[in-house]
Formats: sequence, structure tokens, C-alpha cells
Amino acid sequence: MTALDLVAFNAVLAAAILSPGPALLFALRTALADGRGAGIAAGLGLGLVAALWTLAALLGLEALFTFFPWAYTTLKVGGALYLLYIAWGTWRAARAPVSDAPQKPRGRAFLDGALINLGNPKSVLFAASVLVVIFPKGLTATEIALITLNHMVVEWLFYAGFATLLSGAPARRAYLGAKPWIDRAAALMLGALGLKLLTDR
Repeated sequence: MTALDLVAFNAVLAAAILSPGPALLFALRTALADGRGAGIAAGLGLGLVAALWTLAALLGLEALFTFFPWAYTTLKVGGALYLLYIAWGTWRAARAPVSDAPQKPRGRAFLDGALINLGNPKSVLFAASVLVVIFPKGLTATEIALITLNHMVVEWLFYAGFATLLSGAPARRAYLGAKPWIDRAAALMLGALGLKLLTDR
């Protein structure tokens, strides 16, 4: 493995993080609604599990899903139902007033982030396809650990910056002024992503 391999991996990873999906949408809404601390905590949970999916791909978990499709289906259905639960809670809270103080506890934000990514087993399949193209065969245990740690740090840095930017006073004022519309749009998108995950084969 070379430094250029890691650079290529990070470029693909950055594109994946920025692509619209449940993780990015959840991070955005948490930072806006609950403040920087909760936004960073949500990112820590998202990044930790995303890196663990990469580790699983490096260790060959996609082969396990091939041999035991029920394991993949169980994770996928659980993740889809959790997304629908988050969407329903977001919709119900759309008209609830929000004070200037963060509302969601950081521990809960971390757990929600972790569970959202944990319930997306497609992450391991995506990681496996990217890793096969970028990295050579026969990676050592040290190289596997380095790739996993690199993935986690990149995600953490991205979500920390994201939360800091979106929890600033201008972004927060804009969110508070349009909270019902933003929350309902977020709920609909999260619900649609949950249904898509539930119905995809």
C-alpha cells in the first residue's frame, strides 16, 4: 500500500460523505436543531460505524452476506425501520418551538448517528467495491488498521467542520425561522430513504 492509495481512497470517501443520504441529512438537521455539540457527537457516531463497515469489508464481511443473505436482510430492515422512526419523530417535532439552547443530549445524538449507519449494510458492499479497486491484495494487519483509522478520522473531521459551520448564529437563525418546513422536508427525505432501503433488493 502506498500514500497515493490512501489519497485516492480519501477522494472517493469525500465524495461519498458529501452525497445526499441519511447520514448527511441527519448530521445537517442535528447540527441546525441541536447545536454544535450534538452535531459533532452525531458525526462521531456516524464516522465510527462507517469506519467499522470499512474494516468489515477489509476482513471479508461481504462474503458472509453472500453466504448468509438473511444477515444482510435483517440489518437492512432494521436500519430502514430506524430511519422511519427518526423521520416520524422529526415530523412530529416540526412545529415544536426550539430555544437557543441545544436540545438533544450528545449521547443520544452519538447513538442515533451510530444506529443510522449501522442499519445500512450497503456500506460494506460499497466499501468492498472501492477497496478492491484502490488497494492491492494481501494487506497487512497494520495496513488494515491504518485504512480503518484513516476513514474514521476523515469522517470525524468532516462532520466536526460541518457541525461548526451549521451551528453558527446565522445558520441557526435561518433554521429557527423556517423550522417547520425544514423539519418536515427532512422527515420526508429520511422517510423516503428508509422506504428505499426497505424495498431495495
